[in-house]
Amino acid sequence: MSSRGWVDLQVNGYAGVDFNSDDLTLEQTLTVCRRLKADGVAGILATVITAPLDRMIARLAKLAGWIDEIPEVAAGLIGLHVEGPFINPQIGFVGAHPADAVLPATVDATSRLLEAGKGHVRVLTLAPEFDAGFATTRHLHEQGVVVAAGHSDASLDQLRGAIDAGLKLYTHLGNGCPAVLPRHDNIIQRVLSLADSLAISLIADGHHLPRLALSNFLRWIPDENIIVVSDAISAAGLGPGDYRLGNQTVHVDQAGACWAADRIHFAGSAATLPQMHQVLKSIGADEAQIDRWLRANPARLIGLR
Repeated sequence: MSSRGWVDLQVNGYAGVDFNSDDLTLEQTLTVCRRLKADGVAGILATVITAPLDRMIARLAKLAGWIDEIPEVAAGLIGLHVEGPFINPQIGFVGAHPADAVLPATVDATSRLLEAGKGHVRVLTLAPEFDAGFATTRHLHEQGVVVAAGHSDASLDQLRGAIDAGLKLYTHLGNGCPAVLPRHDNIIQRVLSLADSLAISLIADGHHLPRLALSNFLRWIPDENIIVVSDAISAAGLGPGDYRLGNQTVHVDQAGACWAADRIHFAGSAATLPQMHQVLKSIGADEAQIDRWLRANPARLIGLR
């Protein structure tokens, strides 16, 4: 991996390619690696989202096999991010994930996912309130996997308990939650209150977090704990139209926002990291900050130097 290129911990797809397609090919994966390199991205975590467990296992095994066998894939896909299926199934919190495939976290199911990933799973996002006794969080931490909370309505006590068990990251704060929340006690406020203890990822596309909210988050979260992710889907870099994310169709509007079929919530991002770089510059971030948020902090979190 290049010592200076950006590191993206959450990429569901890119340049017309969907990592959550059962028909994903090696050539498509190589296309993604080449496009990312051209866009200044040194490495990504290919992200597999909630689906029936056997389907997630098959998708992880395919990607992990190519990482093991093809050096060009290994150079671009520096690991895997499993987002789900252990998330909150309630409307709003579940986001674009299929609620009928959501499961409570168990060590057994998690072990099957890790085995399929052949040692390449670096991050797993779950909802701490659906991890009984934080057993899965503790197990993942012991296996060297970065445990992230996300798509969650965990209480403050549950978040603190998960941190004690090994929770290190909150996934795309401000998203994966309902558009309308209680004004004071809500998941955003709870996570921000723990910003000294957690890395927090943000989708800086100007849609998932409007510039005002993004600016406020960047001021509140300690600089060393800010991580910018693209949450890119197959639409990234391609413009308006209809694209696939797993078994659903996502519509990208003229402004570049990715909408789920119900047009109520977003489903990933169509933005590239170069575009997010421009958004961050537009709200006053300097190049040293952007380098930390897009390269140094995510690399450190997953153990890269």
